[in-house]
Amino acid sequence: MPAFNLSVNGQKHTVNVADPSTPLLWVLRDSLGLVGTKYGCGIAQCGACAVHIDGKPVRSCILRVSAVAGQDITTIEGLAGDGKLTAVQQAWVDHDVAQCGYCQSGQIMAAEALLQSNANPSDADIDAAMTNLCRCGTYTRIRAAVHTAAKTQRGEDA
Repeated sequence: MPAFNLSVNGQKHTVNVADPSTPLLWVLRDSLGLVGTKYGCGIAQCGACAVHIDGKPVRSCILRVSAVAGQDITTIEGLAGDGKLTAVQQAWVDHDVAQCGYCQSGQIMAAEALLQSNANPSDADIDAAMTNLCRCGTYTRIRAAVHTAAKTQRGEDA
């Protein structure tokens, strides 16, 4: 069984998988117990499985574990530190974004990545970057939460 060295949320892990083409999603969930990353569609369309690889958002349901060995992987569990939510996570709470909540870890990962690359996104920037699907249709709340998080990160009153 092949072993892969992964850096997940700042911690080193060695995982053994039967098949090197196993999607990262299943390694995170089944081998490491990090179940915040969700399975949605299995074809990289919905974004529920979004994680960051070296700071960039990727869909983990089709990404082979063999392709990410040695890279920095961040999951939803790795965002908050010392019991303090990130600005994005707090904005999600403040705007009551989630209805069913299933897609929200992926949505948050996409929003975090957006704000790392664009500190003051327009509505069009948010729409272009937030390609994750929300079955409940909370897109207006998602956009509002991204704007609030951006203002918070810039030190402005939200």
